[in-house]
Amino acid sequence: MNWISIIPFLVVVAAAIWTKQVIPSLLLAVIVAGFLADPHWLSGMTTSLGFVIEGLTDRNNLKIIVFLYGFSALIGLIRISGGIKGFVQSATKRIQTKRGALILTYISAIGTFSAPSFRIVTIAPVMKAMIRKVPMSKQELGFVIETTASPLIVLIPVATAFVGYMSSVIELSLSQANVEGDGYSLFLSSIPFNFFAIIMILVGIYLSFFHRNKKSATDAEQSKSDNKEEEDDKWEDCHEAVRKELPAKPWNLLVPLALVISLTFFFMYTLGVVKGEKSGFQALINDYVLDAMVLAVAATLIGFVLYLKWSGHALRTLMNETVAGGNEMMNVILLLAFVWGLSQASETLHFSDTIASSLNWIPPAYVAGIVFIIGCLLSYFIGSSWGTWGILMPVGVSIATVSGSDLSIVIGAVFASGAFGAFSSPLSDNTNTTAGILGLNAVSYAKFKLKPALISAGVALVLYIALPFIL
Repeated sequence: MNWISIIPFLVVVAAAIWTKQVIPSLLLAVIVAGFLADPHWLSGMTTSLGFVIEGLTDRNNLKIIVFLYGFSALIGLIRISGGIKGFVQSATKRIQTKRGALILTYISAIGTFSAPSFRIVTIAPVMKAMIRKVPMSKQELGFVIETTASPLIVLIPVATAFVGYMSSVIELSLSQANVEGDGYSLFLSSIPFNFFAIIMILVGIYLSFFHRNKKSATDAEQSKSDNKEEEDDKWEDCHEAVRKELPAKPWNLLVPLALVISLTFFFMYTLGVVKGEKSGFQALINDYVLDAMVLAVAATLIGFVLYLKWSGHALRTLMNETVAGGNEMMNVILLLAFVWGLSQASETLHFSDTIASSLNWIPPAYVAGIVFIIGCLLSYFIGSSWGTWGILMPVGVSIATVSGSDLSIVIGAVFASGAFGAFSSPLSDNTNTTAGILGLNAVSYAKFKLKPALISAGVALVLYIALPFIL
C-alpha cells in the first residue's frame, strides 16, 4: 500500500485551512509530490515543474485557459463600454416595488448567469438603488442575490465560466481512477444530484416571495452615515463596473451575452454533426463542447471589438482593456495549473491504487454523503468552490469507483459541497463582493446566510443517504 500518495492531498487540505489561500496550498502540494516522486533536491524541483507543465500542455486544458481568458476579456469590454452600468440604470428607472425588484433579480439571471461575480456585480447595484423602495434589510437583499449566483450557475450546462472547469476536473479524476467516461456527459448527469444548489434556490424563492419575517434583520453595515437614505440611494461608484464616468448602454451587455450563448449552441450542434456524425439532440451532446465554447467566445469577442471600434472607441484602448480583462482571470488560471499539476502527480504516485486498496470497505450507499460532508467543511474553511472541486473530485471519483457507487451521484455531491462554501463562507469571493457593494460587514453577513445554508445542506445530506436505498 503506497500511503505516500495521500500525503500531497493531506498537505493541500491542511495548508488551505490554515492559510485560507488555495493557490499557495496547491503549489506546496505539487512541490511535496515532486520530492516524493524523486527525493533528490534538484530532481524533485524539476519533477514538480514537470507535473505543472504536463497539465498545461494538455489540449483540453489549453482550451479551458483560452476560453476563460477570452470570456474574462469580453466581460472587461462589456464593463468599460457601459453595458453593466446601462443595465443597472435602466432597471432602477423601471422598478418601483419590492416584488418588482425581486422578480427582476430572478429574471436577470437569464442574461447574467455566466459567472457568479459577474451576476453579483450586475444585479447588486440595482438592489442597492432600490433599498428605500424595498422593505428588506441589506442582508436579506444580498441573500436573495446570492441564491441566484453560485447555486444557480453550477446547474447550467453551457456558456458559463464554470462548465469547462467542472468537466475538466471530472475528466482528470476519471483518468486517475482508470475509468472510461466523458467528463461533460458525467457533468450533465450529475446536475440533478447537486441537491444543495437546487434546495438553496428553492429556499431563496420561498424567503423572497412567501416568507413573512416577524422581526426585521439587522444590517451589519461597515459604517454608519448621518444621512443613511441619501447614501443608500447611490449606486454609482459602488463598484468599478458602474462608476460615474462610464456611459450607460444596456445593449452592450445584452447583445454580447446573447451572442455567446447562441453561438455556443450553434457550434456545439455543428461540430456534433460534422465531426461527431450525429443528428438531432444527440448532436448537442458530444466531445466538442470545449471547442464550441472557445469558438463562440472568440467570435463574439472579435465581433464586439469591431463594433466598439466602429462606434468610436480607439483600437489601442480596446486592446488594452481586452488584455486587462483577460488578466483578471489569471488567478483562476494559476489555480487550474496547480490543480492539473497535482493531478499529474497523483497519477505518478498511484493515488487511485491507494484509494482502491484502503477505502473499499465504505458501503456504496454512504459514499456520496461522506464526500458531501468532507467537501462542505473544506469549502467553508477555504472559501473556494473551484479549489474544493479540484482537491476533492479525484478522491470522490476514486472512492466511488472502488465501492461501486453511482458516479453521477458522487460527482453531484462534490459539486454541491463546493457550492455550499461559495455561498456561505466568509472567505468566499461571492460573499465579499456582495458585502462590498451593499456596504455590509462580510463576516456578519456570512453568519446571516449560514443558517439557511445549513438547513439546505442538511436536507441535501439526507437525500444523499436515502437516495441509494430508493433507486
